Amino acid sequence: MITDALGDHRRQAIATAISAELDRQAKDGEIRVDVEALAEAVDLALEPAPPPSEGKRPSDLNATNDD
Repeated sequence: MITDALGDHRRQAIATAISAELDRQAKDGEIRVDVEALAEAVDLALEPAPPPSEGKRPSDLNATNDD
């Protein structure tokens, strides 16, 4: 079922984000878990930043740069 596959992918993304963030915090010598940083890592894993757009928008084009 496709929703199960999406759920598995989502869980794997969360687990990977938590693991990486906890490893980073341990390497930095944190005594307590930084929950805010952990939440941000999970948030980014679930909704990564969109890739930067390339080129120009049509409204940015003019006769000298429309190639």
